[in-house]
Amino acid sequence: MSDMLNQARKQWEDKELAKVTAKAPLNPKGALTDSLIEMPILATPADVYGDAVDGVVENTYLDKVGFPGRYPFTRGPYSTMHRGRPWTMRQYAGFGSAAQTNARWKKLLELGQTGLSTAFDLPTQLGLDSDNPECLGEVGRTGVAVDSLADMERLFDGIPMGKTSTSMTINAPTITILAMFVAVAEKQGVPVAELRGTVQNDILKEYAARKAFIFPVEPSMRLTVDVCEWATKHMPHFNTISISGYHIREAGSTAPQEIAFTLSNAIAYMDAARARGLDLAEFARPLSFFFQANVDLFEEVAKFRAARRMWARIVKERFGIADPKSQLLRFHTQTGGSTLQAQEIDNNIVRTAISALAAVMGGTQSLHTNSRDEALSLPSEISARTALRSQQIIAYESGVTRSIDPLAGSYLVEWLTDRIEAEAHTKDHEIDRRGGSVQAIRTGWMQREIENSAYQFQKRVDSGERKLVGVEPGRDPDPIDKSGYKFDPQWEVDQVRRLKDLRAKRDNAAVTKHLAQITDAARGADNLMPCVIDAVKAYATEGEITAAMERVFGRHQE
Repeated sequence: MSDMLNQARKQWEDKELAKVTAKAPLNPKGALTDSLIEMPILATPADVYGDAVDGVVENTYLDKVGFPGRYPFTRGPYSTMHRGRPWTMRQYAGFGSAAQTNARWKKLLELGQTGLSTAFDLPTQLGLDSDNPECLGEVGRTGVAVDSLADMERLFDGIPMGKTSTSMTINAPTITILAMFVAVAEKQGVPVAELRGTVQNDILKEYAARKAFIFPVEPSMRLTVDVCEWATKHMPHFNTISISGYHIREAGSTAPQEIAFTLSNAIAYMDAARARGLDLAEFARPLSFFFQANVDLFEEVAKFRAARRMWARIVKERFGIADPKSQLLRFHTQTGGSTLQAQEIDNNIVRTAISALAAVMGGTQSLHTNSRDEALSLPSEISARTALRSQQIIAYESGVTRSIDPLAGSYLVEWLTDRIEAEAHTKDHEIDRRGGSVQAIRTGWMQREIENSAYQFQKRVDSGERKLVGVEPGRDPDPIDKSGYKFDPQWEVDQVRRLKDLRAKRDNAAVTKHLAQITDAARGADNLMPCVIDAVKAYATEGEITAAMERVFGRHQE
């Protein structure tokens, strides 16, 4: 079979193809993906199966592609995928005060959103209170300001926490924010065991790409495992960590680097859990992942399929875990913020729709679609609605959910899946050679890899080789829409006032006692989650809890 196919291809190349290219040579640079993978001009079964013949083809298919819900899960973690039910539509939202974000959440739920996703402002992400002088001008600007349990109570006012899946994009201070979330649920009368959702809790990608870290690597890894250990025992329907490639890709990595570095970080968390003496099969089950969906459609679909297959094999072969539920790579997707352009912002609706389609056809479990104006600011309400409608049109009108993994068997997609997996494996082997993900980050190797890829991409843009529609020279010199979301500085003034009132009304002696207990616990080896929960119930602030740990852990300096 292979010889006949190769002969037929050569005849096609020598006759039909050669005649055309003799008159109009192909530009080889036009065949490059955003990750600089050169796509074949035409993919055939030989590119996927090589010299396999007869029954070997079937065996290769079962080993590499298989069926949805079965190892190696290339075609999806569940047997029915989107044919059974659509992904969770989880629009990322948060700005200003808790009350303002609460109102935006309720509006999105009215429009048909099926899950909540929380954006926190920069001070909250850094474990700082809103009245800290370092936070001036940043409170509530890029997300919701949450200083204490009082803010979390306002954030979830009227939200049925037992019925709504909630994702929280928080990392360095995860233990404090999750403690507030748990305390609010208890106040609503919702058993903690019934809570559903995800907490990001992925500190390694902060050092590698996003930079919202607080403590040094070792105590940060301890806190990550503390959260996973506690939540695995008490929150069986909650994803204890969302290991993120999104921010790695946003910082400039290629698609193979995105999954390679993400999975190497996941390996580091598994190793940390094993060092803690935890059951690895139990630890792995609630792990989830978070990837970017770029606008390069076929590369992104192949990336998601390759990531699932790689993780299943890592769990089975590297960690010796046979439980299929522990081998699943379940992931949330956000369309690429770095693909959005400030010029001609309506073009971003198309970019987002293509990226969302890639995520859906790649088998995502939940999805956020970016808004048209996010290259300028937080999204306006009408832009957020349009972004959600994009998901709904894909889900209910496009027909792509009628068959599972509809691009499987495409010679191009299968070839590209193999190629991305091979490149990602090469990177992961290099990370292992360097001592693992933590060491690769500590020495700056992973950061340099990402920076170099970002530089190469920008060079292609600057040279005109990689075109960005509406951005090229010769376009409208001022096509930037200045309307939309506006930040009101009064919101920060009001948040600081509420924080001052809280400190005046609470039992400060109880707060002091609980903060001292956190510092004492940080000096030992016990799980910190119980004493942090006690502190937030006494209305200790996030900044105070962070400072209590910092007395022992110190602060990370890059």
